[in-house]
Amino acid sequence: MVFKATFPQATRPGPACYNLAMPRHQFVVPQFLDVEAKIIGPITARQFLLMLGTLLLDFMIYRIFLNVFVVLGLGVPILAFGSALAFAKVNGQPFHYMLLSVFQTLRRPSLRVWDKTLNNTDLKVYLKTETAASLPAAPVKSPLERSRLSELSMIVNTGGVYQGDDH
Repeated sequence: MVFKATFPQATRPGPACYNLAMPRHQFVVPQFLDVEAKIIGPITARQFLLMLGTLLLDFMIYRIFLNVFVVLGLGVPILAFGSALAFAKVNGQPFHYMLLSVFQTLRRPSLRVWDKTLNNTDLKVYLKTETAASLPAAPVKSPLERSRLSELSMIVNTGGVYQGDDH
């Protein structure tokens, strides 16, 4: 379904010769941008190519080794991985997005150090300068009482109609 945005014609009262009609513009709004095109029934081009490559790899393993146990040991896991890449979704996203996220997470260091070149003497100098120029303590406000909070929320919710008990 394609939605078309149309603008109404603006008219002014008066003679017909002074009618300032705005032109009607129609714009086609694209929809479903994240849906892949289906090429063979419910199969997309990406799924078809992944399964084709997986089946060709399994066929090559079968032709090279000609042993049922090797085909079962290598071919079945490759087929399962290829099927997962083609059809599985994790949290509504294709499986290969999750694999990319895993690899990016493993590549990043878990410990982040800002400046590795500082030694102990430099750190002691920085610590001494910060203690000398310490900021004054911020004033501490007493917490509001529960009845005052409910009264303030009532004033806000009523848009100022309710004035509270002190008015």
